[in-house]
Amino acid sequence: MAKDTFLNRKHTLNCKGKLVDLSEPTVMAILNVTPDSFYGASRAQSIEQALHKVESFLKEGAKFIDIGAYSSRPGAVDVSETEEIERLVPVVSAIGKAFPEALISVDTFRAKVAEEGINAGAHLINDIAAGNLDETMFDTVAKLQVPYIMMHMQGTPQTMQQNPTYDNISKEVFAYFSEKIKILKNLGVKDIVLDPGFGFAKTLDHNYQLLKDLQLLRFFELPILVGVSRKSMITKALHIKTEEALNGTTVLNTAALLKGANILRVHDVKEAVECVKLVSRLFS
Repeated sequence: MAKDTFLNRKHTLNCKGKLVDLSEPTVMAILNVTPDSFYGASRAQSIEQALHKVESFLKEGAKFIDIGAYSSRPGAVDVSETEEIERLVPVVSAIGKAFPEALISVDTFRAKVAEEGINAGAHLINDIAAGNLDETMFDTVAKLQVPYIMMHMQGTPQTMQQNPTYDNISKEVFAYFSEKIKILKNLGVKDIVLDPGFGFAKTLDHNYQLLKDLQLLRFFELPILVGVSRKSMITKALHIKTEEALNGTTVLNTAALLKGANILRVHDVKEAVECVKLVSRLFS
């Protein structure tokens, strides 16, 4: 296999003065402070539950904790900005105080929610809409000067799976990021992470074509985040339930690492960390 693997590529993120090295892939744990996220085990209904989960995630080897207070599953119920902030901020603050070593990401497409989360102690912004659902998001990211994870999606969480159509999914995602990166860099945003958005406004075939072509995103020389954990691209392909999708998740995480992923966003940290370690040994 060619020597130009993920182990040779140097990427760092400046998380409020903490320089994070991504030259070897790492793991982002999913923590949902919502009542309706698609995988029940990812939900925390209290600050105490959230702290317990984060403690476990960190012990298992997670580098980032991604906290979401708005379910983005297909057809999810919309919640107000105020409710999202009320769910998110106390949890971010509590985790930051209990685990100062944790790198916290706020999963939101709303600029005000993102800013409140960063002010409460978070280090990164994870935006499923790449600024498309809030025209002030890019300016907010530039002002805050924190790493920005931007994902590809058409429409909204409520509409995204209503007949998503592409002429060439991989080329269109590439063009989408090319335009967004140019705007962000012109605003002075330094740390950008690309998430192709598996499961968001994509059919089963779209998802697999995008994963097959994932290495195309390496052209931008930016970190790549992949989130396939227990998603329908696994359950529909194998005709299984979400609770049965851990093995399929590990298989696709392995493929993503071999294609160039730097961050695996997952529900199951221990298994993802082991996946990274074993794949890394192939190139040691």
